[in-house]
Amino acid sequence: ADDGDVELELETVRHQPEGLEQLLAQTKFTKKELQSLYRGFKNECPSGLVDEDTFKLIYSQFFPQGDASTYAHFLFDAFDADRNGALCFQDFAVGLSVLLRGTVHQKLTWAFNLYDINKDGCITKEEMLEIMKSIYDMMGRCTHPTLRDSAPAEHVELFFQKMDRNGDGVVTFEEFLETCQK
Repeated sequence: ADDGDVELELETVRHQPEGLEQLLAQTKFTKKELQSLYRGFKNECPSGLVDEDTFKLIYSQFFPQGDASTYAHFLFDAFDADRNGALCFQDFAVGLSVLLRGTVHQKLTWAFNLYDINKDGCITKEEMLEIMKSIYDMMGRCTHPTLRDSAPAEHVELFFQKMDRNGDGVVTFEEFLETCQK
């Protein structure tokens, strides 16, 4: 297919009503990059939508030594901006644009959103521990030196010592942003 076909297809996909021009405005990708991303997306997901189980399957291929399913669940939620339980190409392209080409502030906002599991505007130790455990599970037991079972909780404690500036037991976006920027 030539570029014209891809552009036309991008603008008429059932699950992607936003056209190429709108995605160009929303992302920091070029037209050719968006077309290439779209081809890859449609190749993996011919329906134009990725449900969480499919996302987990695709993501788990990158971490065969561990169990990536829980971390993939959190990532899926972070990409699913409209919270409809499925990723369309727009969700994917916008999230990827932030991660690859976003400003420091945009990347930190995205990361905070990943850690704020219940989306209440702050990160609790429980939320952070869930994410940390999922990262350690994903990395598998093949790490050297071998990690202790207490490693995720120790990681969370260190995170909170640095981030929880007022000591109230939660990390707000302002605390997260301020500490990361230092």
